[in-house]
This record gives sequence, structure tokens and C-alpha cells, in this order.
Amino acid sequence: MNESTDVSRQATTLRDALCGSLRLEDIDQTVTVCGWVGRRREHGEHLAFVDLRDHSGIIQCVIDGSVDVRSEYVLRVTGTIRHRPDGTVNDKLATGEVEIGDCTVEVLSAAEPPPFSLEDRAEIDEQVRLRHRFLDLRRPRMQRNLRIRAGVNRALRAAMDAQGFVEVETPILWAPTPEGSREFAVPSRLHHGSFYVLPQSPQLAKQLLMVGGLDRYFQIARCMRDEDLRADRQFEFTQLDIEASFVTQDDILGFISGAVLDAAEIVTGDRPTEIPVMTWHEAMDRYGSDKPDLRVPEQLIDLSEVFADSEVRAFSAPVVKALRLSGHSGMSRSMLDGLTEQAKLHGAKGLAWFRVLDGEDGLGLDSPLDRFLSDDERSKVLAITGAVAGDLLLMVADEWRLASEVLGTLRSTLLSPPVSEGAPHYLWVVDFPMFDGVDAAGNPSAAHHPFTMPHPDDLDLLETDPHAVRSQAYDLVLNGWELGSGSVRIHRSDIQSRVFRALGISDEDAEERFGFLLGAFRYGAPPHAGFGMGIDRLVAIFAGEDNIREVIAFPKTQSGTDLMTGAPAAIPAQNLLELGLRPQPREA
Repeated sequence: MNESTDVSRQATTLRDALCGSLRLEDIDQTVTVCGWVGRRREHGEHLAFVDLRDHSGIIQCVIDGSVDVRSEYVLRVTGTIRHRPDGTVNDKLATGEVEIGDCTVEVLSAAEPPPFSLEDRAEIDEQVRLRHRFLDLRRPRMQRNLRIRAGVNRALRAAMDAQGFVEVETPILWAPTPEGSREFAVPSRLHHGSFYVLPQSPQLAKQLLMVGGLDRYFQIARCMRDEDLRADRQFEFTQLDIEASFVTQDDILGFISGAVLDAAEIVTGDRPTEIPVMTWHEAMDRYGSDKPDLRVPEQLIDLSEVFADSEVRAFSAPVVKALRLSGHSGMSRSMLDGLTEQAKLHGAKGLAWFRVLDGEDGLGLDSPLDRFLSDDERSKVLAITGAVAGDLLLMVADEWRLASEVLGTLRSTLLSPPVSEGAPHYLWVVDFPMFDGVDAAGNPSAAHHPFTMPHPDDLDLLETDPHAVRSQAYDLVLNGWELGSGSVRIHRSDIQSRVFRALGISDEDAEERFGFLLGAFRYGAPPHAGFGMGIDRLVAIFAGEDNIREVIAFPKTQSGTDLMTGAPAAIPAQNLLELGLRPQPREA
């Protein structure tokens, strides 16, 4: 985080300076500091050097060697600031030119030896760290990450306030929402057999706020989804959640772009340039992903025309796409076979590969399929891909979307660096499909949620070709991670009814599931739009972390457990009975 080197003094009842705040200009002053013992070094029989640590940094204290202080003891030290002796200056510390001498020491708390080193350079098993998270939080890395997070939250709040947004808290105990992810249920003690759910997002609540005339709402919202965990996903997450009335899609993109760029400037000291915008179709066509990593320059290449009349059965498909991997021709056959299996797991019938080699007559292709290509096909492949000796070409022939997605997955797997590396590359992706796939009854499935406004140019396709309808939905992407998504909402009852019919939702079902929202809309709903952005993901990238667990104070493991508290845990049978639940025997 971009902080001043002069950490401000904090006057309290126990200390009048922070350990990391002391500098040459403080020499000859008497100060009192508090903190944890990071390291003790003996100096003869009568003196000891103690590195005292708090969140601001470390100061060296020279104490009587007979004073019994050990690692992680909590001390209050009073003494005089002085120069370190010649030859003992530590350039790696902000306080490395000074020390506290003539010390009196008060032990505020003794400590057992910690189960692992609290220095950042130590490699520690993550399970051990999470089991003792209260100790892990003392490490400089975690202190830095959580303070970056606090700075991001401050910047986001300030940006939204400056744009006229009002912060409103919405309920944690709520009714089911339409996002489609699995929800956590909370049994009601007062109404046996009934349940609240923990909100996946404040989606319905914030739309009701628009009906209520709040005009512009925001919240640093806690959200919960019962989904499988991974590097960028936890059961509990925090998002910047906004909704605004009488706005367009471009307005929402402007609000969020300003807030995100403000946060980036607060953390890094630099303000990124304006965030580019790309349609979903373009992103899929060029990168094979709706959250493309723009740090990777390689794009998918369309070779459909090359093989339009080909006699090679492997390329008999509506679309043939290629990915050029510079300098990868040395990939072993076993690795290529592995990529082929990976392509099949993602739905492809197979994966064609060609090594590009220098030959006597110029560039040539090395592949089991090369002998089936005509000279014209071979020369066009080389010309269109721009391949040179040492490159590897991967090709998939199939429907446009499948071919794009398979190669996009391989592009990400083979070429994307860790999400925290390199300069940040932001991107807005817009014009997502309104519907994606079909449900068990053969009805189109909502790609976002059923309250997303269709693109105005595609309204006539709702009944005749619903899968061709674009929505006014948009995602913000950073280095291949989706930071968040949002949409313009449907506020007209006639359009909402048409969308419900396209989804196979009857009037009765709609009233049962969303009656309180639809009922509110009957009293005058303004045009409105919103967005939700994952703060955990944004902070992780800012902090140089590849897992959001490193920017959350008390995260869950990938299996969803809290190693520190033991959650989830059984509760007494009597408590279950009070909730109207019957205890079930544990599985063997």
C-alpha cells in the first residue's frame, strides 16, 4: 500500500509511539512503545537486543540481559531514542538507523513458543497457518494484506459517496434469491419447518430500494453461496453492491470504473488508464473466454475458410479454430496426448496439433495429420497463423462456441501467469446472451437472472429465437478473474411477462417465487440497473496474492472447514429440537 514512511504517532494510555514510526528526528526523545518480541539476541552477559514488533514495523530495544523476555512476549518498553552504533545500521528496516536505549521493560503478557516462525520468509504449511490463524495474522504479510483491504474499502466508499450513492444495509436473513447458486438455509425457531436463507447478494432488496425512491444505493455487502471452494471463491465473500435509478448501462460502467480506479490509485500510487469495453461475442471469438486474460497476447485464429472444402474428416465441422503457441514445438508427445484428453473432457471430439519446423523447402508441419493436408491448406495455415519455426499449433473443429471455449481453456492453462503477476489488465465484457442452454423441461435457462433487461434490438426474438437474444448484462474482468457482474433490470411488466414465458415460468409460479418484488413493481418502478463486484478478488490482485484466503482474516479451507474453530460442528440435540429439526445419525 502506498503509505508515508512516517507512520503517525498514536497517543494512548499504554504507548505514545508506534514501533515503526521512530526515525532520526526522534533522537534524544523518551518514548514508550508496546508490541511483541520478534527476536532476542544476547550481547555479552549484561545486554540483550530485542526486536519489538507491532503492526507498523520493528524497533530494536537494548535491555538488561537479566530481564526474561522471549519470542512473542508482549512488552511495554520505555527508553530514549538514539543512533545505532557505527556498523550496526540495518538498511532493510525503516527504523534501522535508530534504537531505544536505557530501557525499562514491563511484561504485559508471557507467551508459549509459537508453533511456526512469524517471519514472512518462512515457508509454513497452510493447514498449520489456518489452525493458528490468530498467530498468522501477526505476520507482516497478513498485516499488509488486511490494511490494503481496508484502504480499498475506504476508497470504494469515498468514490460511491462522491457519486451520490447512499449506503444502506440489507437483511442477512432473507428469502431465496434468483441468482441460481446453492444457498445456505437457516431454520426458524419460531416457525418450525420454515427457513430463511443467507443472501447470495442483496439483489431483490436493492431493486426494492429503487422502487422506494433511494435513487442510488451502495453497500459493502456480505454475501454467502454454498458452492465448491477454489482460489477465487469462499462460502462467505464481500462485494461492492450498487443499484441506481434512471441510468443506462454506460452510467453503471462509469460509476464502477471510477471507484475501481480510485482504489487502484490509493493502493499502488498509480491510476490505470480507462477500462476498455468488449462484447461477449468478441471475447469468446478472440480469446475463448468471457473473462479473458489480456496479459496473454495470443488470440484464437479462425481457419474455417482454409478447411471449408477439405477432405480431412477431422476438420469437417462448422468452425475450425487454432491457437498458436510460440516456442512450444518441443512439447513431448505425452504432453500433447494430455492436452488432447483435456480438450475431450471439455466436450471436443479431439485436438489436432502441428509442430512448425524448418525444412529444406522452407517451413513445414509435423503432425500425424500433416500427410492428409493439401499443399494449399498447409501454406494457408502457416500464412494465416503467422507461425514460425519452433511454434506449436493447436486446432479444434466443432461448433463455434465449443471450439472457442476448448481452445480458450487451453490458452488459459498453458499461457496465463498467476493472476497476481504483471500489470493489471481490466476489461468490461458486455452484451452477454440472455439465455444459456435449456433446463430439464426444454425451456431456455437465464444466463444471468430473470430480471435482466434484453437488448432493445433483440426484443422481437424473445418468442422466435430466444437463444439469439442479447442481454444488457456486463462483467468486469481483471487478469482473467471475473471481479463482478451486473445488468440493467426489467422494470416493465409486459417485458417481464415475456421473459418469464420464455423461461417456462407460469404467472402462478412467478407470483409464488417473486411476488413481493412484482407486487412492488406495480406501484411504479423506475428504470434501474446495478452491479456487484468481489472485493476479495480485487484486493488479492492488488496484494499480489493468487488466493483470496490470503486477504480474508478468517477464511475456510478448500473443503469448507474452519481449522481454528472447528466449524462446521454438531450442535446439541436439544438445540435442534427447538428449531423443529430431528437429529440424524452421523454417517460412518
